[in-house]
Amino acid sequence: MSRSNASYHHGDLVAALEQAAFELLAEQGHASLSLREVARRAGVSHNAPYHHFGDRSALLHHLAEAAMSRLLAAQQAALARAEGADAVERAVALGVAYTGWAVANPNAFAVIFDPAVCVPGQPTGAMGPLIAENERILATTIKALIGSDAGDGGIASVVSWSSVHGLAQLVTAGHVPESALEPAVRAVMSALAGSGHRAA
Repeated sequence: MSRSNASYHHGDLVAALEQAAFELLAEQGHASLSLREVARRAGVSHNAPYHHFGDRSALLHHLAEAAMSRLLAAQQAALARAEGADAVERAVALGVAYTGWAVANPNAFAVIFDPAVCVPGQPTGAMGPLIAENERILATTIKALIGSDAGDGGIASVVSWSSVHGLAQLVTAGHVPESALEPAVRAVMSALAGSGHRAA
């Protein structure tokens, strides 16, 4: 049975709409994404998305939340795989997971950080906990990297995040080769670890 002839249950319809929206997002970005296009891709009536998202803004918020959840999951999985490794290797694993996911999903990454979608300091109810957890795992990882007595861990977290975020954007834009991701992340984390030891 084709999607256009399928009969969706409520949960199936939401999942189908989300999948369709992510497919379109990957192809064209979110600036021109419309509920009508999502409905057409999902093979449902053009009114169907409005029952679940209300309007285009709500759809974009949902996509940003779902994308953030996926980005967070990629980082959590990387830390789980690096369990037992030293602090530098765990920080590298976290940074490579962040940059790698961003480069593999550039349009989903972009919608997360579009200030018109996720207004800085004003996250949605669903986005807030995701941001908080992402900040927590970053802070915990960087604190272990620089040592608890090595000054302001908050600044080190900002430095590491800024570095890997900017790196991801440069690779996505084609200014830096993807092969530079891991070595660059390793250089940033090793430098932070060294500065922490000197401060201690």
